[in-house]
Amino acid sequence: MAFRKFLPLFDRVLVERFTAETVTKGGIMLPEKSQGKVLQATVVAVGPGSVTQKGEIHPVSVKVGEKVLLPEYGGTKVILDDKDYFLFRDADILGKYVE
Repeated sequence: MAFRKFLPLFDRVLVERFTAETVTKGGIMLPEKSQGKVLQATVVAVGPGSVTQKGEIHPVSVKVGEKVLLPEYGGTKVILDDKDYFLFRDADILGKYVE
């Protein structure tokens, strides 16, 4: 649980992307080149929020454990305990899935 030791600052959100599908529903193996970039992720840590000009904290719009939709490009790759995570600003996250 390396992300428990890592706390994003300000309005940053640490996410873990879902793994890419390697086999189709019909059982066909997909090579790495044809696997699309996975845009869904799970939030594993969030910062406290951004600070307004008045000094008030504007909280982050997502919570730990929520599933979110990411932009195709962007984010900063972070490796914690040999696992890949990505840091995004709260404003860069496109949306979240509601159950």
